[in-house]
Amino acid sequence: MSGSEVTLGHIEAAAAALTGVAQHTPVDHASYLSDLLGVPTYMKLENLQRTGSFKLRGATYRLSRLTDEEKARGVVAASAGNHAQGVAFAAQQLGIDATIFMPLGAPVPKLLATKGYGATVVTDGATVEECLALAAEHAKRTGAMMIHPFDHADVIAGQGTIGLEILKDVPDVETVIVPIGGGGLIAGMAVALKEAGARAGRDIKVIGVQAAATAAFPASLAAGHPVTIERHSTIADGIAVVRPGDVTFPLVQRYVDDVVTVEEDDLAKAVLTVLERTKLVVEPAGAAPVAAILGGHIRPTGPTVVLLSGGNIDPLLMQRIIAHGLVASGRYMTLRIPLPDRPGQLARVADILAEVSANVIEVVHTRHDMGLTINDAVLEVSVETRGPNHQGEVLEALRLAGLSPDVISS
Repeated sequence: MSGSEVTLGHIEAAAAALTGVAQHTPVDHASYLSDLLGVPTYMKLENLQRTGSFKLRGATYRLSRLTDEEKARGVVAASAGNHAQGVAFAAQQLGIDATIFMPLGAPVPKLLATKGYGATVVTDGATVEECLALAAEHAKRTGAMMIHPFDHADVIAGQGTIGLEILKDVPDVETVIVPIGGGGLIAGMAVALKEAGARAGRDIKVIGVQAAATAAFPASLAAGHPVTIERHSTIADGIAVVRPGDVTFPLVQRYVDDVVTVEEDDLAKAVLTVLERTKLVVEPAGAAPVAAILGGHIRPTGPTVVLLSGGNIDPLLMQRIIAHGLVASGRYMTLRIPLPDRPGQLARVADILAEVSANVIEVVHTRHDMGLTINDAVLEVSVETRGPNHQGEVLEALRLAGLSPDVISS
């Protein structure tokens, strides 16, 4: 099956094959996003899927279509985590030996989960691209079947089943917002949504979201063919792909209405916002559609569904993202305040902060900082604030009191 042959019929066949394996994940109304957009907005909770992401769908459908002889040879895949878990789980269910190449430094929870599903895990290579090359060499050497994370029609069709579920749960949907890495997820969903919409006589808009730090699709769409870009660091590792797939690209080119990019601060704010407002854990790649809304990049005109594509996040990364998200949202600020070295100065600053309702989180007071004279001290104080306007009030109050605060982080 080539990319051009991925049709609504193939996606419906994938949905039937996934019955009893992939869960029909819930759709929840998101009131805070509805208020921002001015239209009814819903979240498709694929972060609650088995293995914690949508990748289970494509992996299971791909493996289910292997011949008995191919299954006997085993499978090999490369992934930073979600595809790894999807392939490992599907292989375990189907009794197939699986070898997964994961990059050095892959998130420990994803690595342990992949091993827990019975796969042989090889950690090697600095990037997913290097792991893909190693997996291809393994396939050539051993005869194992290579299971690409996105660039295969069966994988695309499996991911497209999410679109069918959205149509069932939100039949009047007009806009669907989807994260993009290599394009397998959005390609399958766009085929399902566009073809089913056309069958009903209406057009459903499909909008993709990439992390600006590693966004291959805007450049490729502008060029008219897949191009390779330079990889830059992003917290959204699940969608950090440097080149669209040869199978996925023409489908995205044909069916997807727009692709927007989001910055790291918006990704961090999105993870924090979803956690606070819905009590759901979502990884940065999975929160990309929410980041696009928070960043003001999308203005839909009718019922809208945002896909939370995965929830597999390292707790240590979550800790850093929460801290960064608080700063990016204007809710946490660290100040450096020079003070004369005499009694009562620390209490004076504390009183000023209390008067403007800034909650002190941490204080460091020292006389030994470089550049200080014998009569000087410096105070570093971290405070919880209610947003950018409140931060301005805090700074103004300190300056009116004759102090000279420098913002270290805000």
